[in-house]
Amino acid sequence: MTKKYKRTSVVQASISTDKAHKAVIAPIYLSSTFEIDGLEKHLPYEYSRTCNPTRDDLANAITQIEGGIGSCVTSSGMAALTLIIHLLDHGDLIVAPYDCYGRSYRMLCALAEKKHFKLKFIDQYDEKEVERLFRDHSPKMVLIESPSNPVMRIADIKMIARHAKTKGAITVCDNTFLSPILQNPLELGADIVFHSTTKFLNGHSDVVGGCVTTNNQDILTTLEFWANSLGLIGAPFDSYMTLRGMRTLELRVRRAQENAEKIAQMLLEHPKIDNVYYPGLPCHKGHEIATRQQRGYGSMLSFEIKADKSKLSAFVDELKIFRLAQSLGGTESLINHPATMTHVSMGKAARAKAGVSDQLFRLSVGIEHIDDLTLDLNNALNVV
Repeated sequence: MTKKYKRTSVVQASISTDKAHKAVIAPIYLSSTFEIDGLEKHLPYEYSRTCNPTRDDLANAITQIEGGIGSCVTSSGMAALTLIIHLLDHGDLIVAPYDCYGRSYRMLCALAEKKHFKLKFIDQYDEKEVERLFRDHSPKMVLIESPSNPVMRIADIKMIARHAKTKGAITVCDNTFLSPILQNPLELGADIVFHSTTKFLNGHSDVVGGCVTTNNQDILTTLEFWANSLGLIGAPFDSYMTLRGMRTLELRVRRAQENAEKIAQMLLEHPKIDNVYYPGLPCHKGHEIATRQQRGYGSMLSFEIKADKSKLSAFVDELKIFRLAQSLGGTESLINHPATMTHVSMGKAARAKAGVSDQLFRLSVGIEHIDDLTLDLNNALNVV
């Protein structure tokens, strides 16, 4: 299956599959239960926690565009990660990046403290440290987040997956920041890829959801068991809305990326900006790896303002288009202050190590006109 066909399949997902009335867009199956024809006459759909036609439509679309064999649709991105870590047994070691998403970091630490598994944070952007890890340890799972949130570090997925296979470890990659349009971790050697579908896949900031995709049948069987048993599944209406959003995924991602590239260059040249973190800039430390393993650099970037903490509120208050908010990946442009928002739960020491300073802001660049976006940022920087 070519990459072109994968993208077409998202636009065409569940189109003209309605056998009852030949609706072009498939209906939403909201029913919690389905009639069974008789004793021992089991059908594919009996109870919606286990299987639901609308949720399956979304799962199939994500599976095709990620190049897997199956997917589980979950109620949130954190539910997706919760599902994945149920592949671990007591005493297993999971390795994660030291600068991962703040809520992921906190949940992994909390569960490790409860002895659910052993946990080790590493600098996965340093190949020598990755080599030392696999020389000295035998992890059961390696979690990758590339680009990282919020400083946009780039991990070499193929390199890490290659080392993981030598120890039989499961490689898991969070692909939320790029979407399957720009990166397919399974093609790079990962065993599992997951998303917060709240973000780019849905793309309209009106649904919370997640998904887990794999190319391994044994892993898929276990994931399906735990998704059903724990009730981590996504709702039919949310699945319908996410699939509706996915049909414009490539258009949205490409337009937002074009805007982000211009904004990154503008900020790089601005006298009031200290650092710009965007993999599309040749000066970015991960630029070469990103160019090799991605099909674009995405629409997420972060930057540090040359100002003391007292002036940051004035900057945010002056913005008219960029909205201060927690999420990302929608059609609208958002700005986030990780130190007090998404990464506050990490704690001050962990934030400092991860490079999350008080002066750091993260942008989720939307699809508005680029002139309006750059004007908005310049006007706000003028008050700093």
